[in-house]
Amino acid sequence: MIAASGTFAYGAELAPIVDLNQLGAIVVKGLSREPMDGNPAPRLWETESGMINSVGLQNIGVRAFVAQKLPTLRQYQTPVFANVFGYALEDYEEVVRVLEDAEGLAGYELNVSCPNTKHGGVFFSNDPALLGELVSRVRRLARRPILVKLSPNVAQIAPLALVAQDNGADAISLVNTFISLAIDARTRRPRIGNNFGGLSGPAIKPIALRMVHEVYRAVRIPVVGLGGIANGIDAAEFMIAGATAVEVGTASFWDPTSPLRIARELEQFLLEERVNRVTELTGSLQMNPPQLRKS
Repeated sequence: MIAASGTFAYGAELAPIVDLNQLGAIVVKGLSREPMDGNPAPRLWETESGMINSVGLQNIGVRAFVAQKLPTLRQYQTPVFANVFGYALEDYEEVVRVLEDAEGLAGYELNVSCPNTKHGGVFFSNDPALLGELVSRVRRLARRPILVKLSPNVAQIAPLALVAQDNGADAISLVNTFISLAIDARTRRPRIGNNFGGLSGPAIKPIALRMVHEVYRAVRIPVVGLGGIANGIDAAEFMIAGATAVEVGTASFWDPTSPLRIARELEQFLLEERVNRVTELTGSLQMNPPQLRKS
């Protein structure tokens, strides 16, 4: 079970309450070329079935991460992936260059849900040409595996996954959060300081499952599923839809030990269903035949 980026800090902070060596992997919070303060408060709002966040990718910057956080993470056997983001192609390249010189990382997860400020604010995740150029340029620099974390805020997800694959991605992770708005009816103002935020949690799970399945059918590389996973059955559903592995995110805000609990619940599910290996679940979805309407 993988701890998702943005929900598990830099990993080591949770070591007093979570056995990090029992995790399948950790994806650290997003890293930029320079430190970022993030968005104004309030940054979080709990919804009826999830939460909206607008943390704004606050982080200490890639060089401080390498100097201050990575040495501690190297003490654990758990693979560590660096989540990388930027607002120009050069930002991603510089972060990866710095990380390539550091030891202790298993790979990179590219967060492509950012606007490219050099191209008029066009989101990398929405533009196939920009996405392809980004993945291709990072691929030329990176010795380690690259996961591309796609945004669900698009009309069609599969074509973008294919672009990422064809330009050198080793795997696809999805989904990221959905752009959303929460309103205080009494003040008539947004409940988030930066107005809009990203919706995550159980509310997005059915859409995330659909997108994971669409991408699984379209690409040849592994798919890592996330989006509202709160228990072992949820994890099994993502794998049945086509995921090779899953990430746990929002559930960790309520209980940082959730990834370990969900892993135990998934194991119990396998025993109950008499499934010998968890890999047997991946892509085992049997769709109902289409119903033809009678004239």
